[in-house]
Amino acid sequence: MDNKDYIEYIDNPVDIDINKPSRAKFLFHLGLFSLLLFAIGCNYGLWTRSFKSTADIEVPESTQYTPKYK
Repeated sequence: MDNKDYIEYIDNPVDIDINKPSRAKFLFHLGLFSLLLFAIGCNYGLWTRSFKSTADIEVPESTQYTPKYK
């Protein structure tokens, strides 16, 4: 066959470029894994920078609920 535009594809079930259901499944799992990593990363960032209580802070008397003025 002398047709230069003819491309013969060899059926390879591992090749995601030819096998459309396999590519869709791969991209779905890739997106799901990426979303999971993003959520874990955000939660870890919030956890490491969380508020740490310091109970021994001295509050000025003029800013309390019942302020005491001089």
